[in-house]
Amino acid sequence: MQRRAAAIYVALFIVIGAASYSLVATAQAPHVEFESPDYELTQGDQFQAGGQTYSVSSITTSEQGGGHGSAATTVVEGELQYTNQSARYTATWENNSTQSFDGLEWRVLAGSGEEPTTVTLREEINETAILQDDPTVSEELVTQNGTRYVVRNGSELVAASEYFPEPRTQTFAEGDTLQYEGNASTVDSVTTSEVTLAWTAPRTNTVGVSQHSNVTLGGQTYLAHFPDQSTLQLTQDFESFRQQNAEIDQFTLHKNGLWGVSLTSFLTVVFLVGFAYLPSRY
Repeated sequence: MQRRAAAIYVALFIVIGAASYSLVATAQAPHVEFESPDYELTQGDQFQAGGQTYSVSSITTSEQGGGHGSAATTVVEGELQYTNQSARYTATWENNSTQSFDGLEWRVLAGSGEEPTTVTLREEINETAILQDDPTVSEELVTQNGTRYVVRNGSELVAASEYFPEPRTQTFAEGDTLQYEGNASTVDSVTTSEVTLAWTAPRTNTVGVSQHSNVTLGGQTYLAHFPDQSTLQLTQDFESFRQQNAEIDQFTLHKNGLWGVSLTSFLTVVFLVGFAYLPSRY
């Protein structure tokens, strides 16, 4: 009688466990998808957002995880590029430094006072090159009583200040414009320690995009979604995304519950069979 009752319960739990397992095995897991995204793009595509033109510069995949026997996860990421036509650039000249400007080397000399507003550029004379170009003089200068001299024709001494040309100078005030490295630059600020130049020019910027991240384009926020390894969707349907995530969480909860029922049922079967075959005390 004991074994008959056990057999009935074993059959019942086998049916319950098998039914739960079949539901787990055949259930289709929901996933995030958008039927009408704001943008559906592939690598190389261009699009407008908030008056700014963007291009999809790359869509790449990589494998992450996979250690200790677990399956690797494919991660899809992308990069967008846009050009700011009037980006601000700056360059800093330290006071008393040498800078290349207008094809020559100049010494940067900030104006006098605690709050200077002007900067003077004094030409740096290339004395070595001048001496090498003059066959009548020695390439080495000599100094006597603190005065430097150029040696001409082996014996004649000519004061260096008389031999070399007078350095040219240029003075600029804050707000003045000068051509620096091909750009119309403004003397933005002058201090006792440095001079700052500023100009505007195009600059290409890059925006990284990852799966289900928020990205701001043209002042608008979008959700990024990669439905496959070569397509990027951008959408502002955040409510749909929230609802789909809730459905995925609910599915996961139910699936875990069914796994629990299956495992519990089969463990119960094992225990029932074991108890049924225990030797009787009577």
